[in-house]
Amino acid sequence: MLDQALGRFGHDLAIDLGTSNTLVCVRGRGLVVEEPSVVAVERDGDSMHVVAVGTEARRMVGRTPEHIQAVRPIRDGIIADFALAEVLLRTAVEQALGQKPFVKPRIIVCVPVGTTDVERRAIQDSARKAGAREIHLVGKPTAAALGAGLPIHEASANMVVDIGGGTTELGIISMGGEVVTASIHAAGDHMDRAIVAAVQQHHNTLIGERTAEEIKFRIGHALPAADSPPDPAAVRVKGRDLGTGIPRDVAVTRATITHALQPVLHDIVEGIRRALARTPPELCADIYDRGFVVCGGGALLRGLVDFLRDATGLPVIQAEDPLRCAALGASRLLDDPETLQRVTANA
Repeated sequence: MLDQALGRFGHDLAIDLGTSNTLVCVRGRGLVVEEPSVVAVERDGDSMHVVAVGTEARRMVGRTPEHIQAVRPIRDGIIADFALAEVLLRTAVEQALGQKPFVKPRIIVCVPVGTTDVERRAIQDSARKAGAREIHLVGKPTAAALGAGLPIHEASANMVVDIGGGTTELGIISMGGEVVTASIHAAGDHMDRAIVAAVQQHHNTLIGERTAEEIKFRIGHALPAADSPPDPAAVRVKGRDLGTGIPRDVAVTRATITHALQPVLHDIVEGIRRALARTPPELCADIYDRGFVVCGGGALLRGLVDFLRDATGLPVIQAEDPLRCAALGASRLLDDPETLQRVTANA
């Protein structure tokens, strides 16, 4: 009763603390923060000074002097730097709430599959220091399934594949619980690295991961040219010639990028197959009929839905708002304490 009374005066939050982006929803207001998960810091011996967080920090990636670093505190789905992850979370809460709230908020945080107890405690401690009165950790597959509108309470399989920056999170959910989960180390960042390697191999030119990401969004495609629309004109990108060390620009074709992405995409498919091999037969029958939903930033890759459908033989649907699926799903739990209690018990 006391918590419900406090909730009327507070601004409870749902946070998706992702490898690539941090998203925050405020109860009653929707999505209010969507920033890159990057922190720029200036180090002087053992001391550290935060220079920028979010979009401003991301602009600094690859462009800072030696004493300033633009760091992603979360790498490959795990917290690589606990102190900077705390800075990221605290800044996100401050941006969402503005001035210090009269009542401390409840905070729901989406956590990846396989998050360790140490990481969970670090997230809880960070949220508490950021001003939370109550913290709930929810599995990212469950949050994404809710955001995609799947009926997770039913006694049937609801399968979601969330292709993020560092990992692909997979969950098969029935009766409000995660029956099978998997964290696949093949996702958006791995695609970017594959593009960097391809440009280096084909053009002897080194590009940054930010440039690789731009290439992926502009001409990246999951399907070979024979199975997809006509190949668009090549894009020209700038990098450093590895032979001369002099900056140059090169023309990169979609065929080159599609070929480079295949190993990452096949790793995702293999992870899906391994998860299905651990799934109870009755739930497998549901998935055969209903298929699965794909979301996350990686779901925006052109041709991905058709690629996954061909590779698995299952129906595949892209979520309506792939990038924001998990954050929006977690925000729904702010108004549903019964489901929140059930899914946090299973997280």
